[in-house]
Amino acid sequence: MVELRKRKAPAQPLVAERKSKKVQASTAPKELAQKGNDNSKPALSENTPKVGDTIDLDKFGGDLETNDGQKITLQDLVESSKAGVVLFTYPRASTPGCTKQACLFRDHYDTLSESGLSIYGLSTDSPKANTTFKTKNELPYPLLCNPSSSLIKALGLKKLPKGTIRGVFALDKQGKVLVLQAGGPDATVNAVQKLVTELKEQNPDPATVRVNSPAEDEH
Repeated sequence: MVELRKRKAPAQPLVAERKSKKVQASTAPKELAQKGNDNSKPALSENTPKVGDTIDLDKFGGDLETNDGQKITLQDLVESSKAGVVLFTYPRASTPGCTKQACLFRDHYDTLSESGLSIYGLSTDSPKANTTFKTKNELPYPLLCNPSSSLIKALGLKKLPKGTIRGVFALDKQGKVLVLQAGGPDATVNAVQKLVTELKEQNPDPATVRVNSPAEDEH
């Protein structure tokens, strides 16, 4: 019996060592997965527009729907704007990060829209989910629903195999891309604030931002 105990004693550290290795092996993939999910840049493709490019708005990104059920396209949004549009993308309505991002755009809405840019949120959420999100947080701008991710993918902000990369996209009335980048809630708002500052410097007179009516163009 004494000899058996002596033989088993050294086996205990080995068991502990095996458990330690097992824990390390199981946690390593999670750490790698977290790093892999840190999408700091859009998943760009050859067809993804870049800042400075001019988009052919006809059918670009497919059909969208506002949170109140109105069918619309990116071209419709641009044509109805004064100086262009800003779309900020968010993964899922009513989650902490997306709520922070939406509320930041809400809190800075007057400043961001004074240059004539129309602000919209864009996600794959349903009209019902986005309406609840908009109402609860008293958002002053519409939320766009893109369940198929057609526009989100066209902008290079679709996460594979599924999901949405948080980011922001802006273009002017001519379809020229002014901003296209991924980033956190603060970064997306800051990018638009910087854009608005640049637009003010280019057009110090707010009247130059508005769109003339056909009657005004005749004079």
